[in-house]
Amino acid sequence: MKILVTTVLALLFTHFSYSQSTVPALDKSPMDVSYCPANYPLLKVQDKITDPLVARVIYSRPQIDGRVIFGNLLEYGKVWRLGANEATEIEFFQNVVINNRKIKKGKYTLYAILQPDNWTIILNRELDTWGSFGYDSTKDVLRVTLPVQKQTDSTEVFSMYFDKSGKGYILNTIWENVKVSLPILLP
Repeated sequence: MKILVTTVLALLFTHFSYSQSTVPALDKSPMDVSYCPANYPLLKVQDKITDPLVARVIYSRPQIDGRVIFGNLLEYGKVWRLGANEATEIEFFQNVVINNRKIKKGKYTLYAILQPDNWTIILNRELDTWGSFGYDSTKDVLRVTLPVQKQTDSTEVFSMYFDKSGKGYILNTIWENVKVSLPILLP
């Protein structure tokens, strides 16, 4: 009986030691969330909300890391996922207006087609996709072309954030020495 118990315990120990997984390595482009209005979850728990929740964007944040980004790593004229890894998603918690078009509340994927002087920002219905490899233009909800704003300082880490503006907000996208701003109006 002692041998049987020892054998069973040894087998269980061996099974559990082989079944434990290792912690995945940290991603070089960590995922982040930006809320509109800024810091909404923190304001909510502090009972300091002054504006209703409009949107949030979930994206991965690549770094320059010594590379030339625009026109090199990101080729002009090609669809980009606005970040790294999974395609960037934006969720609207209420109906909004972008470029005079009504956009229903819900989740969308954000893509961009880059040019040296402008970007075409795309809202697409396809969700939970990686990169822009499966991009399907037949699922586009909106396309809007916006000017590139050249920056004097370089931004190392790709960033997206909202600013309040007039009757709505602006979703800013900034990386390297480029900034593009998407106006989002409240109806």
